[in-house]
Amino acid sequence: MELTTTTFVPYDIYSHTEDMALTNKLFCSFVEEQQIDGFIEDIKNYYTIAYNKIFVLYIKSNNEYVCTYNIMETEIDEIPYNTILVHRKKESNTLYTINALNELIKKLNDGVVDINYRINWQHYKNTILLTQHDELKQLRTKIYKIVEL
Repeated sequence: MELTTTTFVPYDIYSHTEDMALTNKLFCSFVEEQQIDGFIEDIKNYYTIAYNKIFVLYIKSNNEYVCTYNIMETEIDEIPYNTILVHRKKESNTLYTINALNELIKKLNDGVVDINYRINWQHYKNTILLTQHDELKQLRTKIYKIVEL
């Protein structure tokens, strides 16, 4: 499968490892506006999308679009170009990478990463937390559209 976009996302990209296939994975793919529909077609033809939904979010500050979707665990053999693995806090619609979570905890906890540190997720409502060159980036999002499959 050839899932590519023409732009490069400068965020720290997740690389495929053996433990990816253990559970459902939430992916976040950066796409250009004119490529959204084609990308969604490619994704739904290649993977079984859990929950039959793809969320397309708009990041105004960077004029970027991201598609978020859950892939069934048995189908993960490669990930599309410009795609990162993220986790989600449902109560605040916060998407984050593990690296970004560690950087956020360090920032809030005087430079110390403590797995027991409590984060007020409402401060990061409708935000994607990423790292870029080991620095925390907070990208505010809004829903552009929800695609029901």
